[in-house]
Amino acid sequence: MPTVDAGGSELYYERAGSGEPLLLIQGMSATHRAWGREFLAPLRESFECVVFDNRGMGLSGEARMPFSTADMAGDAAALLDALGIERAHVLGISMGGMIAQELALARPGRLASLSLGATYCGGPQGTLMAEDDLRTLGAAMASGDRERVLRAMWEINLSPGFRAEESRYAAFREMATALQAPREVIFEQMRACAEHDTAARLGGLEVPTQVIHGDADRLLGVGNGVQIARLLGVEPRLLESVGHMFWWEQPDRSAALVREHALAPA
Repeated sequence: MPTVDAGGSELYYERAGSGEPLLLIQGMSATHRAWGREFLAPLRESFECVVFDNRGMGLSGEARMPFSTADMAGDAAALLDALGIERAHVLGISMGGMIAQELALARPGRLASLSLGATYCGGPQGTLMAEDDLRTLGAAMASGDRERVLRAMWEINLSPGFRAEESRYAAFREMATALQAPREVIFEQMRACAEHDTAARLGGLEVPTQVIHGDADRLLGVGNGVQIARLLGVEPRLLESVGHMFWWEQPDRSAALVREHALAPA
């Protein structure tokens, strides 16, 4: 099982494909399985993709707590060091996008390009999950009923149009239950996300960056993507009628956006 000691955190990773390195950073409660084969396959045709489990999640070792998004950015940088990768394209989604922001701000020379998907930068205009959805998810987690938790996640993360095809739930459920996701680590991730704030610093970001966001995102509303794009001075790539897990709903289109941005002339 491939793991590295990334600054004290034992991180599980997978490395596959050919081309320039692309580091993919996942979000809250997710493991590397959440990328999905349909999204990774086209990316691996153009990049050497590195996916990993954040500290305490999936096949990675125990999480040192407490931690922040900046701490997890340090994990990502240490992973690149351990793999001998000096410079990489980076994709971060949701909490992974917050981690990627901190990585790019602290170590801009390590990034060839940055794609931020369905994420949040804090500040007075940043918005997290709606209170009703937070109560629904919190009640599901407190119930101890795994199926109830999965159904709540399914509803909040995917758009109504995507969920209308009930047969899609099986693949989502298999992904979400394949590896461990300790509740105490998820709660710490939630705290780290709530405290994340890069809004005042993003204007100085030196890395070529694109912003992707579904306009039907209930977890981190589309206004967050618009805000980040405005701070960066770029046009957001808004996906119509698409939920939080845009790469799951539209894997081919999402992979194309990442590829085109990363391989565009500087």
